[in-house]
Amino acid sequence: MKILLATDGSEHSEGAARFLRCLNLSPGDEITVFHALYWIPFLYDNESYLDTLKEIKKEIAPRIIDSVLKVLKPVNAKISTAIVEGPPEECIIDAAMGAGADMIVMGARGIRGVKSLFIGSITRSVAMRSPKPVLVTRFPLPKTPDKLKLLFATDGSDHSMATGEFLCKLPFHDTTKITVINVMPSDSLDIPETFVPLIVEKMIEIDDKIRATRLAESKDIIEQSREYFSTRFRHVDALSTIGDPSTEIVNMAAASGTDLIALGCRGLKGIRGMMGSVSRNVLGHSPCSVLIGKTCQA
Repeated sequence: MKILLATDGSEHSEGAARFLRCLNLSPGDEITVFHALYWIPFLYDNESYLDTLKEIKKEIAPRIIDSVLKVLKPVNAKISTAIVEGPPEECIIDAAMGAGADMIVMGARGIRGVKSLFIGSITRSVAMRSPKPVLVTRFPLPKTPDKLKLLFATDGSDHSMATGEFLCKLPFHDTTKITVINVMPSDSLDIPETFVPLIVEKMIEIDDKIRATRLAESKDIIEQSREYFSTRFRHVDALSTIGDPSTEIVNMAAASGTDLIALGCRGLKGIRGMMGSVSRNVLGHSPCSVLIGKTCQA
């Protein structure tokens, strides 16, 4: 397993490094601690000020790397470092592709001064555009690293299957528990609540048939996933529910004390790597860390 750990020197980046300590990494695994040096010239009229800023950032960069290396000391994996100049989101993705990384790991920095679940623009941009799976870690970190709780959200698509396969490749401890969830969207989700009563009579005749069909499809998706994960994990639970997928996934994670949500990135047609609405919403509002899987990982 090759991992690119992107750091900006914040506590969130150190948190990402601490999350990696929850994995059962071995000397055969590799972690590259990566930092991008970036400044925006047009923001500074005074050239001497910009030069001084560059010098300061270049001086601090090795310290930023060292702070993460200290956190990673207990990890058995082979660790290397890299410092590159350029826009962080572009440099991170390019570095991951160039190094043949299997996954990018980043901390959810958030928005300064706003106590919310929103993540920073760089993390969001990398998660949206990277062809590689992206793990975005959040506080609080798992209290029992060897007993992680995973929530795998699947709709039975190729994107979900690819994420499930990748999840099985990650070096989790044998005591890790995984719950598979499939959310069936309600037919009336996009109808204003005040108008729902007007469609009840028209829908009631076909509702039972539609519900039975969807429940059967959901059961197949869940059972296939349960059977697949049972070859990798000792503890596998599964459930189906109805509602808005993003909301149900986030609520389930919060209620069950999940440490990591994993879901596929359905994407936008014609735009490689871009995230669909469910993965984007879950990433933005999840109470825990999120792994965004990608179908294309080359």
